[in-house]
Amino acid sequence: MLGKLTIDALPFYSGVAMAGALTVVCGALGVVAIITWLGRWRFLWSEWLTSLDHKKIGIMYVILALIMLVRGVVDALMIRTQQAFAFEPHGYLPPDHFNQIFTSHATIMMFFVAMPFVLGLFSIVIPQQIGARRVAFPFMNSAGLWLTVSGATLVMISLVVGRFSTAYWTAYPPQSGMQFSPDVGVDYWIWAVLLSSVGSILAGICFLVTIVKRRAPGMRLMMMPLFTWTALCASILIIFAYPSLIVAAALLGLDRHLGTQFFAGSDGVLNYISLFWIWGHPHVYILILPACGIYSEVVATFSGRRLFGYKSLVYSMVAITGLSLVVWLHHFYTIGSGVDVNAFFGRAAPLIAVPTIVTIVCWSLTIYLGQVKFSVPMLFTLGFIVTFLVGGITGFLFAVIPPSIHDTTFRVAHFHNLLIPGALFGYFAGYQYWFPKAFGFRLEEKWGRRAFWCWIVGFCLAFMPLYILGFMGMPQRLNRSDVADWQPYLIVAQAGVLFIVCGVTFLAIQIGVSIRDRKTLAASSNDPWNGRTLEWATASPPATYNFAAVPHVQGIDPWWTLKQAGTLDHRSARFHDIIMPGKSSAGIMLGAMSFVFAFAMIWQIWWLAAAGGLGIFAAVLSQTFHDHAGQRIPASEVEAIESRRGVSPALGREART
Repeated sequence: MLGKLTIDALPFYSGVAMAGALTVVCGALGVVAIITWLGRWRFLWSEWLTSLDHKKIGIMYVILALIMLVRGVVDALMIRTQQAFAFEPHGYLPPDHFNQIFTSHATIMMFFVAMPFVLGLFSIVIPQQIGARRVAFPFMNSAGLWLTVSGATLVMISLVVGRFSTAYWTAYPPQSGMQFSPDVGVDYWIWAVLLSSVGSILAGICFLVTIVKRRAPGMRLMMMPLFTWTALCASILIIFAYPSLIVAAALLGLDRHLGTQFFAGSDGVLNYISLFWIWGHPHVYILILPACGIYSEVVATFSGRRLFGYKSLVYSMVAITGLSLVVWLHHFYTIGSGVDVNAFFGRAAPLIAVPTIVTIVCWSLTIYLGQVKFSVPMLFTLGFIVTFLVGGITGFLFAVIPPSIHDTTFRVAHFHNLLIPGALFGYFAGYQYWFPKAFGFRLEEKWGRRAFWCWIVGFCLAFMPLYILGFMGMPQRLNRSDVADWQPYLIVAQAGVLFIVCGVTFLAIQIGVSIRDRKTLAASSNDPWNGRTLEWATASPPATYNFAAVPHVQGIDPWWTLKQAGTLDHRSARFHDIIMPGKSSAGIMLGAMSFVFAFAMIWQIWWLAAAGGLGIFAAVLSQTFHDHAGQRIPASEVEAIESRRGVSPALGREART
């Protein structure tokens, strides 16, 4: 009846695991209790969970990312604490449990922190930056969100029922095969990755078509904001790269349960590695490119001037996009690919540094020529510029093939050096920058600055020692060591993670303080930063339809140009009825049924898998009957909304749907 699911699936094997399970269960029950006590279930369902408004979907993406960030940072603290104090003794984590935490940390940070953050900012900002009222495919956007949520739920539920994978986040065979991982951990990983990957592809298609087809009249490609350009590049990479990961995970599942031999033997392992990193290395740039777009917007706004070298920045982003697809083996010169293959990737890898240097030079000159305001988004940007240079320089060392640093903590430090300053700092900058656009009030600066300094200090302490340990020969993924010379560096790295924990805590305090003081922090205008791009031409927060009148764009930084020209008179604007997407429960039902199906397949509960499969089919089928349904907002209501919000949509001509 319940397949392989028994009472032994509960985490009785470890007190630490049981504490984690109780934390997850109590946290979930606490949220349910609070919503019930406030009587907000109907509001939550009708206004958020079933909404097809791209802004609300984006906010839910970011909320998911922040929740999973807490789990990911806690996992990191547990890993570094074990390594710091497990000198000769075994420490507080058994090897099997350590491997689970190691795998879940990387999986969560890559799939359920970074990607939801990226897609959330895309969903909130991109339609407004290009002058669109909605995304091209509202239901596809919703489905992408809820499939990602279902994947994240699988990772969280593995704390309570069963165990997570011990084969690390890359899941290389044969370690991820049945012989070495006979439990359900790898299956949890496979299904979480499959669900989130399908969700990411749906979102990538949605944003690609939105940018290509729904730009405001007059906005040519070379007039798009840099963030929109990076979203376009990242969407293309998502569509090209993620199918490789889906194929790798699906074939791995077939090898595990149907006895196929796709990844058997040394050649099979090399095939898996290639498939995985055909996705993995472009994925790094899927995460970094949008952050570069955010840095571009922040630098221009807080320097008070147009970006220096706009075209150079665009060409650099396009070059990085292309090169990211042809460097996937530049960390694997020791796996026996051959001299010619190694030579090709050895030459390709350094090339990607050229457009990266161009972007940093353009930002630096923009800052140098402008009048800089050191607000929190700008601090994260400056922190990125300083620390990312170290990650870029260390990347050169992999290109010259020194075997002594491959598969050591040097690689761990390099990878985190790219993704924390290169990606996560960018998301924090964007989150701080666009928060008043989404909610109508700014985030409190004092706690934001404290969070920034904790993150920057914590990053340096946590990862710079790993470069040294890599040169000293410490392999990655060790759960304990008996080398006395390594121990001081590991203790410093653990202290760095404590600073990062403080940074996360300060971000949480910042949200609480900002909500408490939201009247004081309310944006004095719809454009609190004196922005340059179209999203600041709408109300903060915007109406459902974003623009009462479709903007007509005549150059780069159209909102800044109009402000300087003083043509912001709204009295001549004409309004028309606007048709917007209605609500749909199909997205959340698709996510819920996908979770049920995946959970049932993991535990081989066949009747439940059949029910989940039918539920998926019913959710998709139900949406086909409502695909063209929408809500009409009369012109009189639009005018009343705009009057109440005090918006001055001078960009508008006629607003036809």
